[in-house]
Amino acid sequence: MRDLTQGSIPKHILAMAAPIGIGMLVQTLYFFVDLYFVAGLGDAALAGVSSAGLLNFIVMALTQMLSVGAVTLISHAVGRKDQPEANLVFNQTIVLSTICGVFTLLAGYLLGPVYMASLGADQATIDAGNTFIRWLIPGLALQFALAAAGGALRGTGVVKPAMVGQMLTVLVNIILAPVLIAGWGTGHAMGIAGAGLATSIASLVGVLVMLVYFAKLEHYVAYHAASLRPDFTIWKRMLNVGLPAGAEFLFMFIFMAVIYSIIKDFGAAAQAGFGLGSRVMQAIFLPIMAISFAIAPIAGQNFGAKLPQRVRDTVWKAIYIESAMMVTLTLLCQIEPRWFVHFFTQDEQVIAVGAEFLQLISWNFVASGIIFACSGMFQALGNTWPSLISMGTRVISFVIPALWLSHQPGFKIVHVWYLSVATVTLQACISLFFLRGQLKKSLRTME
Repeated sequence: MRDLTQGSIPKHILAMAAPIGIGMLVQTLYFFVDLYFVAGLGDAALAGVSSAGLLNFIVMALTQMLSVGAVTLISHAVGRKDQPEANLVFNQTIVLSTICGVFTLLAGYLLGPVYMASLGADQATIDAGNTFIRWLIPGLALQFALAAAGGALRGTGVVKPAMVGQMLTVLVNIILAPVLIAGWGTGHAMGIAGAGLATSIASLVGVLVMLVYFAKLEHYVAYHAASLRPDFTIWKRMLNVGLPAGAEFLFMFIFMAVIYSIIKDFGAAAQAGFGLGSRVMQAIFLPIMAISFAIAPIAGQNFGAKLPQRVRDTVWKAIYIESAMMVTLTLLCQIEPRWFVHFFTQDEQVIAVGAEFLQLISWNFVASGIIFACSGMFQALGNTWPSLISMGTRVISFVIPALWLSHQPGFKIVHVWYLSVATVTLQACISLFFLRGQLKKSLRTME
């Protein structure tokens, strides 16, 4: 356990964000390794894998529900020096992660084909996506165990073990991707199926690593069979915080699915270009996402310890740091967006779509940083409904006009990117408005 109620706030932010960011960066590398080898299989394969990969947002919605609930409740308990409650929350998180993992397995295999049939630009894309999903689903189910472990550790202020486990997982995936996808060393290329299998095997390795860590090294929170009996009071508290945060990712899934649906008439190359550009954007967002993940335990512990000024300092200093980072990255995307995507494909149409997406969407990078910071703070305060409301506003203000535009004469893909920039800016303004109100309301009784 690490006490975050003492010492420099900016140092805590950077000290926690660095290992989180490294872990996320390494994890992103294996996405790019998969993209590199899958792109070599053609536009239909890349479009199919990208479309199927949207299922990650559904899984992320559920894992976010678990991890945010665990981080918030455990960090508050740590701030109050209440180890028994922290341990109880951890064990209840294990129970919920098991239930969600089983649900993911069943839903993935039953509904995967229906999902791909609704999004694929052509039959080749649909077939590629279905193949990828069949082999990916076990890996997605295992993500819940990783989320439970990582959330518990972040709540106690410890992030390095999860980072190390994540890096080992990614290393396994990077090694297996060329072997299983392209047949390096074996002569048996599985193609798209190999990409899904590599991820599933890597996820299994990650779970085993975390099991060993908790069994041998972790002492503040630990597995106790007696604490596994469902405690619906804890579930209610976790879900009250976690469900709105998870629903944000569900809204993101809807957002991305609508885009894929709208641009499918432009062909597989357009879907592949958007899929590639959006993956690059996710990599660009890693620094601010790492800082956002650091905000929750830092502010959460100080909230539990009733230190209001340190709570305020955490979010505002995080916003300043994130904004400076995003200005730099925006300039890079404005100057040479093609540089970010040309490594993965030589198809000029795919490159053009991906580069245009990055160049235009980069105008909302600073706004995105503000949104991530506010989201981390809402988690720390134990009320994530403002994040859900701001995200819901963005999705509604995007989806309805986007669907209308797609049926107008002269519609172009670029119109979708302009609309996205406008709606993200709106979301940032709403998030800031709610943040000021929540800080005033939640901290008033502490002063």
